[in-house]
Amino acid sequence: MNFSRNLCPKTKDFRNSPAPLASRLAVLLLGMVVRRRTCPPWFTYTWGHTQAQTLSQETRGSMTDSQAMPVSDEAQESAAIVAAVHRVHHWPRWMQPLPGVALTFAIAVVATLLRYIPGVATFSSLILAIIIGIAFHNIVKTPAVCIPGVKFSMRRILRFAIILYGLQLTISQVASVGIQGFLAISFTLAATFLFTVQVGRLLGVERKLAELVGAGTAVCGAAAVVATNTVTDGSEEDVAYGVACVTVYGTIAMFLYPLLPPLLHLDARSFGLWSGSSIHEVAQVVAASMQNGQVSGEFALIAKLSRVALLAPLVLSLGFLRSRGQSGNRASAPLPWFVFGFLAMVVVNSLVTIPTQVKSPLIIYATPFLLAMATAAMGLETDIRKLKAKGLRPLLLGGLAWVFIATLALTLVNTVMSP
Repeated sequence: MNFSRNLCPKTKDFRNSPAPLASRLAVLLLGMVVRRRTCPPWFTYTWGHTQAQTLSQETRGSMTDSQAMPVSDEAQESAAIVAAVHRVHHWPRWMQPLPGVALTFAIAVVATLLRYIPGVATFSSLILAIIIGIAFHNIVKTPAVCIPGVKFSMRRILRFAIILYGLQLTISQVASVGIQGFLAISFTLAATFLFTVQVGRLLGVERKLAELVGAGTAVCGAAAVVATNTVTDGSEEDVAYGVACVTVYGTIAMFLYPLLPPLLHLDARSFGLWSGSSIHEVAQVVAASMQNGQVSGEFALIAKLSRVALLAPLVLSLGFLRSRGQSGNRASAPLPWFVFGFLAMVVVNSLVTIPTQVKSPLIIYATPFLLAMATAAMGLETDIRKLKAKGLRPLLLGGLAWVFIATLALTLVNTVMSP
């Protein structure tokens, strides 16, 4: 049964539409401008709900009592979504992602502005964006007309943002931590990831979710979670849970670490290396290490950027292992080409002097903003009921992974990485 019409609804039905007044006026105005009688596609979602209700009522009215069947709200909503998506696919190809991209853009703007509130800046815009996206989807519902653009943000915009992420690194920055230091950080990353996956298996946590929690803990927080998911191919709920673990335990570490140098007898250099080697998000690393002075902050950032550099090998390794596991269906195994773009940006940033007025906006504003759009898109497809259904075991896994990386990194800082 088709719940949408080719012609705009009549005035009476139009007034009764559940769309906001501003939306209805915009539809009428656009119709007057373009002089067409077809209903604009983005209105189909709300109009589809009206039609679903009207037609189901008409159908039930025409049946006898013995024939009448109840039409659930979920069935009506599904029919409306199908109708809306069908209409969107009739748009020109370049127009189809626009509504969803506009929605993720708006959420990223809100997340960015929230960081200007005192105390909120300790959370990255990626984390704020996925929280806003989840709240929007579970309270308001993501309009079906936005689905193509939401998926575009999760895939295309995410990959482009990760490529730009490479501009944060140079080869000299990674080399400044020393060969022993870089090997120690690499070992910490690999050991933490493998530990998380194995303990996740013992706890009964799904492997895909365990991999995302492991990547977020071992590498660079939310950015690592969303990047790793391009090859892990977990659900949006898996990504949201992985980001939640990064948020919870990274925030605890951010407040706890500055209290520990006197107890652990760490000098400024050692504390900076420990913070950069074991705290999740870049913003959390900076917030924690700078409380112990400028020297700690500099060494923490070097160690953290060294972990970021290992994001590419991790994603490539997971993609390779997954392709070997799909020996019967190699064509479907993902090849993360964007990771080579990430590495290319590192090389370019190392060999070419990019003007500060060009490089700074890309690093400070564009890259985090595009990543925030990607995480907002993931939030817009996250069902909080499915998130709750996963239980507390993944959260426990994230805690164990954090304790493991903190302990291992501290041991290596006091032995291998000590001056």
